Amino acid sequence: MKREEMAEFIKTQTVLEKPSFVPEITLQLATEVTPIWKLTEERLKGGDLPPPFWAFAWPGGQGLARYILDNPDVVKGKCVLDFAAGCGIAAIAAAKAGAKLSLADDIDLLAQEAVLINAAHNGVKVEIYRVMSMDKPFTGADLIILGDVCYQQAMSTAIMRWLTLCLEIGVRILIADPGRAYVPKDGMKELARYTVPTTLELEDQKTREVVVWELEGFGGC
Repeated sequence: MKREEMAEFIKTQTVLEKPSFVPEITLQLATEVTPIWKLTEERLKGGDLPPPFWAFAWPGGQGLARYILDNPDVVKGKCVLDFAAGCGIAAIAAAKAGAKLSLADDIDLLAQEAVLINAAHNGVKVEIYRVMSMDKPFTGADLIILGDVCYQQAMSTAIMRWLTLCLEIGVRILIADPGRAYVPKDGMKELARYTVPTTLELEDQKTREVVVWELEGFGGC
């Protein structure tokens, strides 16, 4: 799928909305889960692309964006990487709060295009950057931010090991988690706690308690 086709797909299958917990940011979001999932499968059949996580403002991302907007000194003047960015809400929040450079990483090409579209809606610049290797620390950021990444054990363990490498070279790490199963049990300092509205189409409850953590060390899940 060409970039123009991806942009058209995103804009026709989503609507412009302001997430209720972060109304300062406008995003292209799906209003229902099932149609966008089915359409993605049909339109991208054989393309081996991930599900459309980019079409939703997940509670972890909203909590992270809220913390950044309320505490702009965390990102002001810094180079920030939003890892597994999805719709890009946290990267956009970082740009709005004064980051010197806001980078968004996501393996999904549609997510990358969605981030660029959403950044344009909000009048900020977010650059796409793919982290190609998690075997070495990322040296291009002062701060790495992640929202809702600890929902699969193998993935969570791999990400946390990579983040530890980044931490060891002085990169600050913030993780917003809405109570997923594989968030680390130690080496984390709580910075903030929010009750974020969600939907029963995405979650098993109408709100999620999101904790913004700072990684201080990692001994394993």
